[in-house]
Amino acid sequence: MPSKKLDFKTGQYVVYPTQGVGKLQRIEEQEIAGQSVKLLVIEFEASHMTLRVPLERAEISGLRPLTSARKMDEAISSAKGRAGSKRMIWSRRAAQYEENINSGDPMKVAEVVRDLRRHNPTDTMTFSARQLYLRALERMAQEFAVLHKMDVDAASEKIEDMLGVPKEIDLNAVDIDEEEVDESADNEE
Repeated sequence: MPSKKLDFKTGQYVVYPTQGVGKLQRIEEQEIAGQSVKLLVIEFEASHMTLRVPLERAEISGLRPLTSARKMDEAISSAKGRAGSKRMIWSRRAAQYEENINSGDPMKVAEVVRDLRRHNPTDTMTFSARQLYLRALERMAQEFAVLHKMDVDAASEKIEDMLGVPKEIDLNAVDIDEEEVDESADNEE
């Protein structure tokens, strides 16, 4: 089956499955093992990493252009749904979530966000579940941020707001009664 030729341009944002969103800096030619090879030079700002992908292996590696705004909206809608089956043991589910995150597919990343997001402020997560959730949310937010011209943190907050994820409760926060503040100010005089 003939594959479609991916057309990449310098300055274009692309998604590399295991790294997330990067910017194509240039296409360069290098001699490797006596053969001339065209390489896509991709810079990932978040991880301060530069990756060189042979042009002829770009499609096989899973490198793709950014998704469309419509597809991103579909992914977010999918993440709003009900969590999938949790009948597998955690290690298998975690491996499946990891695979979905590294697939680079926005719909699969949205499934991870959907399955692991908190539904009320008192929900707790294990450390590993929280790490997987945050990685999946960051991957979604990277594409969302470029599509909507915002920074990744703002995009994460926007996505969580859209999903209805409750804000975390700060268990270390101290409620200060206004009367106590007034009394302490009076005592200082």
